[in-house]
Amino acid sequence: MFVDSHCHLDRLSERTFDGDVDATLEAARAARVSQFLAIAVTLEDLPGLAALSRRHQDVAISAGLHPLAEIEHEPSVEAIKEAAEQYGAVAIGETGLDHHYRDRVSVDVQRERFKRHLIAATELELPVVVHTREAKEKTLALLREHTDPRVAGVLHCFTEDIDMAREAIRLGFYISLSGIITFASAASLRELARALPLDRLLIETDSPYLAPVPHRGKPNQPAWVVEVAECIAAERGISVDEVAMQTTANFFRLFRGAVPDAPAHVKQALAQAGLA
Repeated sequence: MFVDSHCHLDRLSERTFDGDVDATLEAARAARVSQFLAIAVTLEDLPGLAALSRRHQDVAISAGLHPLAEIEHEPSVEAIKEAAEQYGAVAIGETGLDHHYRDRVSVDVQRERFKRHLIAATELELPVVVHTREAKEKTLALLREHTDPRVAGVLHCFTEDIDMAREAIRLGFYISLSGIITFASAASLRELARALPLDRLLIETDSPYLAPVPHRGKPNQPAWVVEVAECIAAERGISVDEVAMQTTANFFRLFRGAVPDAPAHVKQALAQAGLA
């Protein structure tokens, strides 16, 4: 089975099953995708995401504020913690630093927002979902200062260099690869997929964004996380099943809160793997 460790189910395009989340999830399950982590972009997303999670046992959710979200009032550490607890989030985020679009939200605002999320995650002992772009050293500095390696988190949709990936792993983090790895221009990411330990990799779609080859130009969907796994398997010279099994085990090892709500067949597989 596969896990989509990062998707935006509440932002599915109308061109993806006419925006029908239930149909989108059924298509993914038919492709053997058995678990989904629906990621919040703002705290206002949480009521809808929580309702979705209640309807679908295989959907877990996060709580956080994207670094590029433009809002009037910044949430405090306590507000982030309260939202996560109220809606049953298994992770904090996505949060982080995006200096590619620093004109949208200032570098200073991003840094303080990220710091508050990291503190909230540490205090709640929840993993953090990190968005990082063109902010390597500042991201790593904040992770070193404000995260607990026993909880840590994931650098999602990773596009930075291998040195950053290795340092994040040293700090207890996982590295998540998306459909970008299938792009012709992403040779460095494919090299990274070969070099990093498999027990520190996750796979994701970031749907409805970043559809993999051969679906580029279309709204992405969780079923296509399989293409990400297939690309990693081809690069490493191993079976797709091995990638699926290891990244699924990695997911549940990191997002421990997702296990209680996992479907019965997922729990059985986790028990056989000694993870539940």
